[in-house]
Amino acid sequence: MIVLNLIRGMFMAFADSVPGVSGGTVAFVMGFYNELIASINNLMSGSSKQSKKNAFTFLIKIALGWSIGMIVSILFISSVFEREIYNISSLFVGFILFSIPIVLKEEKSNLKHNYNHLIYLLIGIIVVSLITYFNPVSNGAISNISINHLSPGLAVYIFMAGAIAICAMILPGISGSTLLLIFGLYTPIITATKNVILFNFAYLPILIAFGAGILVGIATFVRLLNHLLKSNRSQLIYFIIGLMIGSLYAVFMGPTTLNVPVPSMSFKTFNVMFFLIGGLIILILDNLKLFIKAK
Repeated sequence: MIVLNLIRGMFMAFADSVPGVSGGTVAFVMGFYNELIASINNLMSGSSKQSKKNAFTFLIKIALGWSIGMIVSILFISSVFEREIYNISSLFVGFILFSIPIVLKEEKSNLKHNYNHLIYLLIGIIVVSLITYFNPVSNGAISNISINHLSPGLAVYIFMAGAIAICAMILPGISGSTLLLIFGLYTPIITATKNVILFNFAYLPILIAFGAGILVGIATFVRLLNHLLKSNRSQLIYFIIGLMIGSLYAVFMGPTTLNVPVPSMSFKTFNVMFFLIGGLIILILDNLKLFIKAK
């Protein structure tokens, strides 16, 4: 199970590192989402000593795989992301569209006869669409963050973005990276992380502000999510599906928020081959989950 959890963490990182589908969606598709949320909640709550130990053991394996995957992704993706934005965006449209039927299939029993909760699907679509449309930092306005003059206001903005982004990374649907792209922070955070990995610690203040936001986001969000999964699951799943549908709009608009903005993705710039590759990856992950269950 050690190797399996390392692989799970790596796939989550691959999803989290680029705009599109969240690591939470990967966890959902691979069948360990409930265990992930419960483990985080047990580690932070007043659970028994044994529960905390089991949770820590599980999460440390996931975290190690996630760290390896994130380092590999950042070192590679940061150099090609802007150059290949339309291909990468097409890839993640495939991720999203092929993930939705899997989520529907997995949650069929919870969604059936609860069609009055479809309003939550609509709310999810509207939330993502409004965040994308009313992008507070359009056209890469803060993409040139000064590493020597990180103002308190900008530090707070990065902190809040980290708290929100980690919620999205945990919640299946829109990815935290997509939100960072919407907030105009994707390129700066990727650049800062890559520089720190390469021992250029001048960018460390940016990551400290971002990391603090992540910790606060996890501490406040996971307990709520764990409660909703138990008490309001059908409403939450419909909301998640709405987020996934709405994130398609965010991915198509993503190129407009780059450091050097380019037109939003159109049917002309959409790459069918990358779209199908994205779908194939999701199907492979789903079949891997079925194989694991069979064993």
